Amino acid sequence: MFGIKGVHHVTAITSSAEKNYQFFTYTLGMRLVKKTVNQDDIQTYHLFFADDKGSPGTDMTFFDFPNIPKGVHGTNEIYQTSFRVPSDQALDYWVKRFDRLNVAHSGIQEQFGKRVLPFVDFDDQQYQLISDENNKGVEAGTPWQNGPIPLEYAITGLGPVFVRVSNIDYFKEMLMKVLEFREIAQEDDLYLFEVGEGGNGAQVIVEYNTVLPMARQGYGTVHHAAFRVEDREAIDHWTGRMAQFGYQSSGFIDRFFFGSLYTRVAPQILFELATDGPGFMGDEPYETLGESLSLPPFFESKREQIEGLVRPIDTIRSTIDFKKE
Repeated sequence: MFGIKGVHHVTAITSSAEKNYQFFTYTLGMRLVKKTVNQDDIQTYHLFFADDKGSPGTDMTFFDFPNIPKGVHGTNEIYQTSFRVPSDQALDYWVKRFDRLNVAHSGIQEQFGKRVLPFVDFDDQQYQLISDENNKGVEAGTPWQNGPIPLEYAITGLGPVFVRVSNIDYFKEMLMKVLEFREIAQEDDLYLFEVGEGGNGAQVIVEYNTVLPMARQGYGTVHHAAFRVEDREAIDHWTGRMAQFGYQSSGFIDRFFFGSLYTRVAPQILFELATDGPGFMGDEPYETLGESLSLPPFFESKREQIEGLVRPIDTIRSTIDFKKE
């Protein structure tokens, strides 16, 4: 009832909200379901890209911090995010698309019995596509119906989140004893864990690495990873559980689109637990999701100030007839 159900979202940092919007909309074909601001730093955009309906477990989100330096990849970081696609054949489509659009990638590979396609964006943010062929467990989302990608190849949600750590024994114990993940496989220095119903949408892959220098957060890196829980009652349960194990946490925070709990589970590793609802459909119509600056009710009185702080970004897509290619 209170258990973690899978991946909820991953939040990263971008050097440019404009380039980020272009890349996720036109190259990856994910739907911008919410254009809002970082609730802890209202001069900073917070963009949410997800499936057709903004389902939990499908959204990759970005902060656009002014004047932040480029991050450095290394150990002790959440270093790569996976996106689910329906089949192995879909990966063949994406190789051709990435080649045509000059997206840097490493070719199709195999990882824990699944086909994957690692790639990077303009900030050297690390991603991979993962095939759902023969996958069982947490259901995928719904591809963006009006986007540029043929539906049989389109991204349907988040796959495994990758964490690189220098203390594997501690991190394994934290995942299994505190968060109730299960270790199900190992390949070299990679350890595969899953939770809840399991499968691509409920997995964390941990890399043990003592060779790389300490990662440094900045644009091109992940800020935090969030995992799904049912509701406020579950958040309260986990607030108590984290305290039992000696972890400090934020306690319940109302983010309007969902409720949250934040805990630093290891050096430089910030995990969030987030509720499945209320979701992104409550304050904008389906047809124009993400086209206006959306603010939670507790920020509406500051709308004029906030609109003066963030530069306008044109995210209107309802008037565009995307050609699927």
